Amino acid sequence: MKKTVISKGILALAAAAGLGSTAMAGGLERGGYNIDLLFDPGRFAAESTATYVMPQRKLKNVVDTNPLNGNLNTTPGYDDSADDSENYWSPRIGAKAGFGDADCMFDYSQPYGAHTKPGDDWAGANENIETKVNSDNYALTCSYSMDAGPGQFRVIGGVNYLEMDGFKERLVISPEQITALTGGFFSGSGVGRLDLEGDGWGWRAGVAYEIPEYALRASLMYYSQVKLGDITGTVDLTGIPAVLGGAIPGAGTVIPVEGSTAMPDALELKLQSGIAPDWLAFGSVKWTDWSQLQRIVFYNNGTEVTSLDLGYRDGWTVTGGVGHKFNEQWSGAVSVTWDRGTSQDFGVQSDTWLLTTGLAYTPRENVEFRLAGVIGILTSGESTSSTIDGVPVSDEADYEYDSDLVTALSASMRVRF
Repeated sequence: MKKTVISKGILALAAAAGLGSTAMAGGLERGGYNIDLLFDPGRFAAESTATYVMPQRKLKNVVDTNPLNGNLNTTPGYDDSADDSENYWSPRIGAKAGFGDADCMFDYSQPYGAHTKPGDDWAGANENIETKVNSDNYALTCSYSMDAGPGQFRVIGGVNYLEMDGFKERLVISPEQITALTGGFFSGSGVGRLDLEGDGWGWRAGVAYEIPEYALRASLMYYSQVKLGDITGTVDLTGIPAVLGGAIPGAGTVIPVEGSTAMPDALELKLQSGIAPDWLAFGSVKWTDWSQLQRIVFYNNGTEVTSLDLGYRDGWTVTGGVGHKFNEQWSGAVSVTWDRGTSQDFGVQSDTWLLTTGLAYTPRENVEFRLAGVIGILTSGESTSSTIDGVPVSDEADYEYDSDLVTALSASMRVRF
């Protein structure tokens, strides 16, 4: 079976603008899953990518809605606004090898994550002080190609192993309330911390069709959910005096907890085609089943201790763009991405619009550099108390947020031989 090599530089057009397209996607997504390296025309190829995302989400008109654990609206030192988001890196490293009609790719990435840090001096500190989620993903993906009409048809499959960990800190009870309830005999930060970790296996499968002569490629990929199995961790309540154990169970102790959940499955369609000499149009549509992440409960000996309340809806991400090959060394592209926000009644994940521009530089046939810049809008909204399956959630604080800016920079290097 004959493999036709697509002309040098043309494949970089879509990729140059696609480097930053996942910046600020919904749910817990960061880099997501990506198998583009599998389609590289070289027999062997390796790639390294790093994306730095700078969201600027700000919260305002914050109201403490539960004064029983300390009224932060009237206590000095607590503001009615906060900077919620933190900058973050999203790396990816991969290598691909071709063996006749088969290609295999191994890659490491951090597909999921989150980091919010409004701090301990805002009126919503009972809702969140800092939350951070990390992930490490190791994947092996292979494909087999066969002639089909004027192009090649690929069958794609693979497996991945995902490790996740994270923590959440919040003000369980204010220091001022601790002093008031204990008559000034005891003190404490009032902060509780939840630490968690879990891992699991997933799989992916799909098909693709390519006509290299026209730089045409269509791919449809399904990524399975990853069941994290037994998520284990602790709830640290040592910042609360043990004398308050009657009102706050476990005060003054560290409680082992366990629970379970799964990272969602996803379906992604990608299209690209030459539309004129050295011009390429591309686009993608991705659905992610974030709605399966609602209220994740953690237990100690069968008794609920705490929960992570997400209340997401399904995510949709749509990208469209165009690229141009200027000469044998330089090509560039521009794309627009819309991501539907996954927050519903509470949270800050509203719709996001992104404009990405990218350049690809190929000084030699087997070396390629890419650089992309992203600027986008995180649209406005509000967060209020709600319920999930009849259980009150997000009932510690209400707040609003305006449309905010997000920017990102991404760089990539690929070597093929």
